Amino acid sequence: MKRVAGKKSEETRTRILESALAVFRERGFEAATMREIALRAEVATGAAYYYFDSKDAIVLAFYDRAQLEMVPAISAQLDDCTSLEARLRAVISHKFSYFQPNRDLLAALTAHTNPRHPLSPFSLQNGPIRDADVGLFARAATESGVKLPARIRPHLPHLLWLYQMGLILYWVYDDSAGQRRTQLLLDKTLQMLLLVLRFANLPILLPMHRLAADLLEAVYSAGEATHAETKELVEKTPAGNGLRE
Repeated sequence: MKRVAGKKSEETRTRILESALAVFRERGFEAATMREIALRAEVATGAAYYYFDSKDAIVLAFYDRAQLEMVPAISAQLDDCTSLEARLRAVISHKFSYFQPNRDLLAALTAHTNPRHPLSPFSLQNGPIRDADVGLFARAATESGVKLPARIRPHLPHLLWLYQMGLILYWVYDDSAGQRRTQLLLDKTLQMLLLVLRFANLPILLPMHRLAADLLEAVYSAGEATHAETKELVEKTPAGNGLRE
């Protein structure tokens, strides 16, 4: 009986999530209401709030599901790659394909980039997803044998993640046919990135290495401080304060 009830509960939750994504695509994230989502899912509004206390919670569930579905698929693709270029293309191209049906939703969510907002890709709430994503880039760099100065090497996966985020930001607003301009941007910037990595260990660039390492360490130490402040803020916030219409 418990297994049946659990399965039914999960099916209801999935139906609400799918209905919400459909309403977001049709009405836009900001205009959509929990009442409309409940109506589409054929559940009471109270039931929708039982599973998701806000639209933000629905989006976070969407992020979680995307991560669970994409990581195994991308990992399998990385198994078949032999170069850094192929690996980076595999990661980024798969994300473009996966998020294509919800590209407009991602565009709407770009308004929330402040790390203190739960929907921000830089937020504390999305830390586990971000870490898993960075892990894919760490694997891509390690298995490709990328060689960098010792102080810079640990930051490469995070820099590749930021590179990906810049491409996705451009992609969600790219109105060219089939997002052709994004593909051109990927091709050209990837070539530039590979050239930079290829020549990174030249002795003549040693002074630049030191400056880059100092900058990266300063930026990421500041980021860790912000992360700690955000964690403290979240822990002080009473539970159940989700945004409601």
